[in-house]
Amino acid sequence: MILLGSTGSIGVNTLNIAKEFNLNVDTLVAGNNYALLNKQIKEFNPKNVVVSTKEIAQKIDFNNVKYGEDAILNAIEESDSEIVVNALVGEVGLKPTLKANECGKKLALANKESLVIAGKFVDTSNLTPIDSEHFGLWYLMNNRKIKKLNITASGGALRDYPLDKLQNVTLDEVLNHPNWSMGMKITIDSATMVNKIFEVIEAKWLFDIDNIDAVIETKSLIHSFIDFVDGSTTAHIAYADMRLPIAFALLGKVDKEIVKHIDFKTLSNLEFREIDINRYPIWQIKDEFIKNPDLGVVINTINEIAIDKFVNREINFLEISRMILNGVDKYNNIKINSIDEIFEIQKKIKSDF
Repeated sequence: MILLGSTGSIGVNTLNIAKEFNLNVDTLVAGNNYALLNKQIKEFNPKNVVVSTKEIAQKIDFNNVKYGEDAILNAIEESDSEIVVNALVGEVGLKPTLKANECGKKLALANKESLVIAGKFVDTSNLTPIDSEHFGLWYLMNNRKIKKLNITASGGALRDYPLDKLQNVTLDEVLNHPNWSMGMKITIDSATMVNKIFEVIEAKWLFDIDNIDAVIETKSLIHSFIDFVDGSTTAHIAYADMRLPIAFALLGKVDKEIVKHIDFKTLSNLEFREIDINRYPIWQIKDEFIKNPDLGVVINTINEIAIDKFVNREINFLEISRMILNGVDKYNNIKINSIDEIFEIQKKIKSDF
């Protein structure tokens, strides 16, 4: 496999599955965590290694290390491996997704932004999402007529904070997630509910359905559920462990236990909550976004700008959502007809914000 983002949480779990099932790791692509990458190189002996910069490349224990965006794209094109795992974070993952499509490779996709920004240009016929929610939806479908898709949200680190305290929360508070530990961006996105807005659009592109909603399930045990036209609802329930969707994405089917079953006799009551726009103002544009998914480039670009500003203490937490909502108002009639237009709009938005 070609693994993009090997030192992140998805990448580490992917390598755990590769080790467990004796899968070949052809290429490792990572950012700045050279210490962990060096350990991965020693253990998995890849043919190719790509990092973010020349400075990082000089710290890697590997002959002929490549670096930069073009090197990632070349690695995808030149590798004999037929599967690409894209676990890169942010808009940097888009071009590798398109390159994997172009090369006819199977794509195991954890990079949400690829579908959020350019879903209409991504071939999903050879794509498997590495995402608990979308994996759960796929697992449940079984060729029955569907009325509605539902995904769940944890509510993020601030789900129980008083509303009047949100403006002044610190980065450490935002990153203190009650259910799991992942990267900084996705944890911030969980707190703003941007992550769930993204997953709604992912579901639209993956399953060609517009009737999609989300609800907060505080224990993160139910990942998704489907309302069928016959009036029944089926839920996908499992401990939150990314190895499960990763295993299916890499292997196609799994005939052994990946995660332990939940013992419901020992489980306290499940709790569901509506996504309140007073706490998560970004949620008010969910339906508008479904109707015009071209807004994805606007929402994603401004979100990445706003997160940088929040991390650098230039804005407060609530201003992340305000910036995005203002951008949607400004670009609400956007229509995108080509990949090149996406990159042009990104440049314009970055100059505006």
